[in-house]
Formats: sequence, structure tokens, C-alpha cells
Amino acid sequence: MAPIRFGVVGSGWRAEFFVRMARLMPERFQVTGVVTRSAERGAQVERDWGVPTVRTIEELVTGAVPDGGTDRPELVVVSTPWPVTPDAIRQLVELGIPVLAETPPAPDVDGLRELWADVGSSGLVQVAEHSPSMPSHAARIAAVDSGLIGTPTSVQISSTHLYHAVGLIRRLLRTGRGEVTVRASVFTAPLVGPLARDGWTGATEPVDAWNILATLDFGDGRSALYDFTDNQWHNPLRTNRIVVRGSHGESVDDTVTRWVDERTVLSSSIVRRVSGLEQNLDGFDLEHLSLDGRVLYRNVFHGARLADDDIAVAALLDATGAWVRGDGPAPYPLADGCQDHLLGLAIEEAGRTGAAVVTAREAWAAA
Repeated sequence: MAPIRFGVVGSGWRAEFFVRMARLMPERFQVTGVVTRSAERGAQVERDWGVPTVRTIEELVTGAVPDGGTDRPELVVVSTPWPVTPDAIRQLVELGIPVLAETPPAPDVDGLRELWADVGSSGLVQVAEHSPSMPSHAARIAAVDSGLIGTPTSVQISSTHLYHAVGLIRRLLRTGRGEVTVRASVFTAPLVGPLARDGWTGATEPVDAWNILATLDFGDGRSALYDFTDNQWHNPLRTNRIVVRGSHGESVDDTVTRWVDERTVLSSSIVRRVSGLEQNLDGFDLEHLSLDGRVLYRNVFHGARLADDDIAVAALLDATGAWVRGDGPAPYPLADGCQDHLLGLAIEEAGRTGAAVVTAREAWAAA
């Protein structure tokens, strides 16, 4: 198949993740252009990223590239600051272009409602919620979906934050977009911060760090516990933890315990197979994740040597391209992105006020 042609609006840190996928896998992805606000930034992007740039969405969509040629994108990734994202989405939808919008699609509840009223019925907007596409999470989802632990009833997650965590929770529990009751508390405790986004900090003494604990009641016996500490994405002193409980067992990180019959309970590990270790000369790369000899997740991008986060980005681009071409389902519709951020905002509000927050059934609930 021909590479998926996509444009990008925005040139920040996260936008480069998408562009990098095209650079690493040109047989799968092609960047038609990047929109930057200034010619100076455009020149820097062209030099550093090796892709053409334009100043406006109209130029990007018409495929007008600097050398006078045309290369119209099949879809456009919007990776801009939160306040800018809704207007970029609206403009692309008005032009009839499928959109993959970085999270969240709007900054606040009013913005989500306004955006949905403007573009929700278009069916053109997907959201780049990548957490469920990460290999370990995809393997856990496959194990849960197969019925190994029965009906999933609760998730405990201490990993990523707010809408990312909510997206994973909702996918594991198979919840819809109805009312949810959220309660939360915020605590402060000393914690050393040896690593941050820009690298090792050199810190040797603990400083106060906040931690938020929240519960989400989805009704019908389904619930979640959210636990996140400031800078948990980067701080190696706070590891990832995820528990999925069901009617017939539970999954704790990479261990699945389940009921087999009236006298038998088994525990098995999800095993990650990678090449490039010790005497394996094939280069470091993820091959698959399996449970008791059954492959739960296979890396279709094997050979590109991607980190898990990059694999998730590539998977979203690939799935969105298939959707645009009519070869696959919508990977993460705007309705789900709106619901995830709605609940993330409710977690913050509950933590700030100390009061329970009950989210309403919004207009996107029935989409």
C-alpha cells in the first residue's frame, strides 16, 4: 500500500513524534508539510526535521509546498497548544479534511461542548489518545477482552495522568459515556526528583511533591482508583502500576490470575520478547507479548526499533490512515476524547474542592 500522507499543524515537542514516524518508516508514512507560525521557525523545522513547511492550514490542505509542487494530505495531525487546537480542528473540518487531534481536543468543559456542537456531527475528527495503543496496555486489553478474568469491574492505575489514564480505564472496563461520580484528595509528601523531562536533575534531597488519589464510580459495579504523583512520567522512583479486577480473576501489572474450575486457580505472566539481548545479533526491538504461549500483542512495526510510546503513535497514525481509506474502524473518535478530558477535569476539580463531582451525560454521549 502507498504510504499514509499526513500534514501537521504545529511544530512543538509532541508534533515531532509524528514526524519522526515518517522519517523512520517512509514506506508507511509521509509528511506532506508542517504548519508553523513564522518563517523563522519554518526554516528551523525544515533544517532539523527534513520536511517542508507552510504558514497556513489552507496551504497545507491544498498541498502547496515551497518548491511549487502539490501534495495534498489524506489527514492532518493537530499538535498545538490547548487554546489553539479547537480552532484548528474547526478550520480543517470546514475544509473537509480528516483530523487526528492531540489530547485534549479543547482546554475546558465549555470548550469541549462548543467544539462538539461545531464539528461532532462531521465524523471527521479522531483524537490521538495513545495510551491504549502502547504494547503492554494493548496486551492487557487483549487478555481482558478474551474473558480470562471474567467481567472487568475495576481498574487501579498509577501510571499516566488524567485523560490518558481515563482513556485506558474506560477501554479496560468497556464503559460508555454516561454519568460518573468522581471523588479525590490531594496530598503532599517529600520525594527526590532525580530525573525530569530535560534529563537528570542532579537533585539529592527530597522536596514536597503533590499526589492525587481519585475514585471514579461508573455505575453498574464498575469503578476505578486513580493515583498520580507530580512528574511521575519521568521520575524513576515512582514506577507504573496497573490492576484490572474482574469477576473471575485479576491482572496485576504483568501477572494474570484467574479461575479455571472449582478446584483450580492459575497465575501466569505476560512475557515480553525482544531481540538484541546478549548473543542475539538482530538488533534491539520488540517482537511480541504473550501469555501461556498465546501472543496477545505483536509489533507490526518490527524493524523500526521504536520505544513503546513511539509504537503507540505509529499505531494511531496507521489506524487513522486505514479509517480515512475505508479500511478500518474509527480508532478514537472525538466523543471518546471529549469524555476522557471531561473526567480528567472532574478529577482535578474534585481534588481542588474536596467535594464529589458528578459529570453529566453530555451531547457526545450517544455518538
